[in-house]
Amino acid sequence: MNDSATEPDSHGIHVFSTDDLTTDFRVVVRLGTRRGIRLERLFWNTLRQLAEHNHLTIGEMVEVIAQANGDTANLASAIRVACLRWMSDQGAALGKLASLRTINAILGACPAPAFALSSTKKILTFNPAFQHLVRRQLPVGFGEDAHRDLRLSLDLNVADIFAKLDANDGVPIASGFVISAAERRYRGQLNIVRAPIRTPELLLCFVVNG
Repeated sequence: MNDSATEPDSHGIHVFSTDDLTTDFRVVVRLGTRRGIRLERLFWNTLRQLAEHNHLTIGEMVEVIAQANGDTANLASAIRVACLRWMSDQGAALGKLASLRTINAILGACPAPAFALSSTKKILTFNPAFQHLVRRQLPVGFGEDAHRDLRLSLDLNVADIFAKLDANDGVPIASGFVISAAERRYRGQLNIVRAPIRTPELLLCFVVNG
């Protein structure tokens, strides 16, 4: 079975392969009774994941779905709906985790100076340790006006960092950086990883010598 996912287009719609749309007829054992069910391979894959999530066999999962829906005669449709609902719930749960609130929590829990950097090289959020580093090294406060006066440069191009992280399965990238304000400059080193958020694309940057 092909478990690989296709990439969505600009509208977020996946182009399914012929393999995804192919239906398979399988025999499932329910309470000792063998019953044939025909589903698209994508639904069989999701049903397997749902069963594993609940520590059940596929047959036991089918029985749970059947009993929850009054042992409906259209069991295949009930299975499809159960799979879609579970995937929707999983997506909603992941959506809550993959948020700027989570990014702020990660940065706040880090004792080292750290900040989140957008693909346009804008610092979107930072932790108290980074704020303290800037105040200690540069003659600025941290109000809105002073924040705009800060300048950040990296030894590596941001687009190249994203590409390297994707190519190396997220292994952290090291890069030098310079942050400046007025005539003062501070140079240091960063360990950079991709933030666990889809939109906007962010880099989590951890100062290793601050």
